[in-house]
Amino acid sequence: MPRPVTIARAQGLFNLAGGLWPLVSLRTFERIYGPKTDGWLQKTSGALLASAGITMLLADAGTEGVRHARRTGIGTAVTFLAIDLIYVPRRRIPATYLWDAAKEAAWLVAWWAARSKGGAGADRARHRTTSKAPAWRGTA
Repeated sequence: MPRPVTIARAQGLFNLAGGLWPLVSLRTFERIYGPKTDGWLQKTSGALLASAGITMLLADAGTEGVRHARRTGIGTAVTFLAIDLIYVPRRRIPATYLWDAAKEAAWLVAWWAARSKGGAGADRARHRTTSKAPAWRGTA
C-alpha cells in the first residue's frame, strides 16, 4: 500500500499535468473531450486544477502537509467525479468524461485505502518532524 505522501505526490503530478493540458494545447484536449464553446472556461478550470496539483506536490511531507494534500486531493477528485457523473448522462459533456470519472474514483479509493489500512497512521509516525522542507527536496 503506498504511503499517503506518495499518493499526494502522484495525484499532484496527475492534477498538474491534467490542468496544464488545455492551457498548452486546447486543440488536442478537445480532440479527446469534445469541442468547447468557451475555451477560456476550460483554461480557467485547467489552471485551477494545476494550482491544486502544485499545492499537493509542494506540501510538507509531515502530518499536517499530508493532511492538507489529502483534503485538496479528495476535494478535486470529488468535484470532477460529480461533474462527470451528473453531466455525462445529461449529454452536456461527452461519454469520454467517464474515463476521467474512473480516474477520479481511483484517487478516492487510494486515499480511502491508505487511511483504512493504517497508512495514514504509519505515515504520521514516520514524519513527526518539524521540518518544513518540501518533499521534492528529498524529505519524502
